[in-house]
Amino acid sequence: MATTASPYGLIPVKNADGSAYNGARDAFLIDPAGLANNIGYGSVVFLSAGFVKLSLDQGAANDATNFGGATNVGALGVFVGCEYINAQGQLIFDQHYPSGQLNATAYVVTDPGATFQVQSVAAITQAELGHNCHLSADPDALTSINTTTGKSTMAVSDSETTDCAFKIIGFSTRGESAIGDAKTDILVKFNPNYHAFLSATVGV
Repeated sequence: MATTASPYGLIPVKNADGSAYNGARDAFLIDPAGLANNIGYGSVVFLSAGFVKLSLDQGAANDATNFGGATNVGALGVFVGCEYINAQGQLIFDQHYPSGQLNATAYVVTDPGATFQVQSVAAITQAELGHNCHLSADPDALTSINTTTGKSTMAVSDSETTDCAFKIIGFSTRGESAIGDAKTDILVKFNPNYHAFLSATVGV
């Protein structure tokens, strides 16, 4: 059972039409001069000055805590890897972006209708299906990642009835995960205004 906290970020599992996730993603530049962030597979990212950045906000409300911070632009999507040129001039494909790498391209699941699996910090029951949730804490630019696996270490909050980033639309019951576990594995989608493709706010 999912009783132990083992967060892994947001993992794409379904497309908007309900079909299984097939690896679809878009490519965007990370600042060519490098970015002082680690970005893990499953991290929420946004666009700033046309470049991908790690969101350092929870998406707890459509205000300064939205994924674009005070600009309220919403998320570009979820980071699922990158490529960059290392110090030896080699082209590297990586599941995570190591802080400071130059000339990097990020791969991002941008479909606002995509479904993601994520772990909650608390039990989510069947009765809470349709409620909302947000990231359980502000991501950290360097530590919100497992550098061994390359995965994000972010989880989501307990269910909320207020406006926030994600809609709980289902549960993952594969393996030993069950509905109502102490650290429930759930399925979520972005709510409007928390995704840049659904929000009318112009990015910066």
